[in-house]
Amino acid sequence: MVMVVFPFPIIGIDSDNGSEFINDHLFRYCEEHKITFTRSRPYNKNDSPHVVQKNWARVREVIGYLRYDTPAELATLNEIWDLDRVFTNYLLPQQELVSKLRYGAKVINRYDVPATPHQRAIKHPTMRKRPAITMNAAFKRIKPAHLQCEILRLAGELEKLSLAKKIPPAKPPVNTRWNHKG
Repeated sequence: MVMVVFPFPIIGIDSDNGSEFINDHLFRYCEEHKITFTRSRPYNKNDSPHVVQKNWARVREVIGYLRYDTPAELATLNEIWDLDRVFTNYLLPQQELVSKLRYGAKVINRYDVPATPHQRAIKHPTMRKRPAITMNAAFKRIKPAHLQCEILRLAGELEKLSLAKKIPPAKPPVNTRWNHKG
């Protein structure tokens, strides 16, 4: 069972097109919880640039490019993402693009003041008092250095698990010589 950790209701999910994102379980979950489900257009890789730009910053930077496909690796990944969710939402400020002006070939981007997702959520006009209090209490309990060290420790453990897997035997070399009779 997937535990969703949000201080406010989810009203929509915007998914990429891959089968790793779109499946019957997710679709049924969205229908049951009245969540709008949209997806990007096929062969339009720029439909979700904000998500794609975070793949390096949060995913690859933390866990790298190894293949993780065992139950032990999944358990470790889940621990990492649980901690990284706290780190990202409470401690990493982000800037949002406010405007883009083009002067000939030159493009000038203007950004708002950097703020963490936690700060943006607290300031949002529709945020209710109870979730704001809960989020602020969670923020006060965070120990940033300990959190980062734990994420790095688990990432190292994940790498060890992946590298320790038995590598499949190499295929025997193909004989390329022609056997000439004669």
